[in-house]
Amino acid sequence: MTQDLIRAISCADDYDPNSMSVDKARRFIRDFLQPVQTKESLALRSSLGRVLAEDILSPYNVPNHNNSAMDGYALNADDVAASGNTTLRIAGTAFAGKAFEGTVGKGECVRIMTGAVMPPECDTVVIQEHVQAEDGRITFGEGVRRGQNLRYAGEDLKQGQVVFAAGHMMRPADLGLIASLGLGEVKVYRKLRVAFFSTGDELASIGQPLEAGQVYDSNRYTLYGMLTRLGVEVIDMGVVRDDPALLEQALQDAAACADVILTSGGVSVGEADYMKQLLTELGQVVFWKIAMKPGRPLAYGKIGDAHYFGLPGNPVSVMVTFYQFVRDAMLVLMGQPNPVPVPQLSVISAGNLKKAPGRTEFQRGVLFADGDGQWKVQSIGNQGSGVLRSMSEANCFIVMDESCGNIQAGETVKVQILDGFV
Repeated sequence: MTQDLIRAISCADDYDPNSMSVDKARRFIRDFLQPVQTKESLALRSSLGRVLAEDILSPYNVPNHNNSAMDGYALNADDVAASGNTTLRIAGTAFAGKAFEGTVGKGECVRIMTGAVMPPECDTVVIQEHVQAEDGRITFGEGVRRGQNLRYAGEDLKQGQVVFAAGHMMRPADLGLIASLGLGEVKVYRKLRVAFFSTGDELASIGQPLEAGQVYDSNRYTLYGMLTRLGVEVIDMGVVRDDPALLEQALQDAAACADVILTSGGVSVGEADYMKQLLTELGQVVFWKIAMKPGRPLAYGKIGDAHYFGLPGNPVSVMVTFYQFVRDAMLVLMGQPNPVPVPQLSVISAGNLKKAPGRTEFQRGVLFADGDGQWKVQSIGNQGSGVLRSMSEANCFIVMDESCGNIQAGETVKVQILDGFV
């Protein structure tokens, strides 16, 4: 990050590195993100969750021939009587994968199965339930329309059409669609490399006995889970003590091997929080605090070419700030130009919610449907930023913006669904 860029944002209206609004922080982060550029070829099955580095073009029409959408009888609509019943002779049968090889003459039809190639003389399919078949002939009534129950060549995809544009993240359905084109390999961007560590003398690793004043480090485990679901390359650097020399070395090591550095703890204003000084020496920080709850102490900047996110130390704050800021930034860096934000739904609050205006809050809640099928949300209760249990019990964030105050039961609130987050 160059000093010119820092000067540029410093001139922006209401730029305050010590109290950034949630929306402004998201915009500033987005301005500094440059996706990875290295590409690699992967077998189709290995591409799930990866971001395409090149457009996928259809090599031919899909379907590649006119075919029947139903089991029935293929015919030429010109042979259908203007009124009353129509009777046609059955000239043969067309199966999926085995076309009818004869010619369909005037007054004739072909028994046809779903997906079978339409004989060139036919342009309509009458489903078998609407037909009476007897002695090699069929009879059906009025109401037949030209082209009914027919799937045209190229109806799904036309030859040369862009199936998926570069920047698309591969999903399960996409694997099948690309396989249907006969393609077994795709070009994707390399995995994003993310290094993370926790800071603090009070942290103990699992397996160690707790000494007076210590707690087990949970943040690295929640970060590992959230990062793994994003499909990045995870580099766990453990716990780093509150020692300036150790912290400096850890930051330098992380910047040398990763695209993104995440730390938890050490970005508040305590006497033993050395990160602000170190980051000023090693790189540049765009902001230090966000006008939000939980998660006010949040830093973003760069160390060398690596993006740096200094997350709070409280367990809930780590997860909230990750979902609200880091997740979308990661998706952009992975190669998605415009990642779809987590949608916000409007639902009814089942109880009273306390909030003071002035900052955005992300309260944990449970989204449910009442007996009438109406969606409502209920607070999980204790909203303390150290109560990690609240994140396990919740299935959504209740999003209350800066101007919002207390909410009364029955009022509408915005929620973000947690289930399915990546």
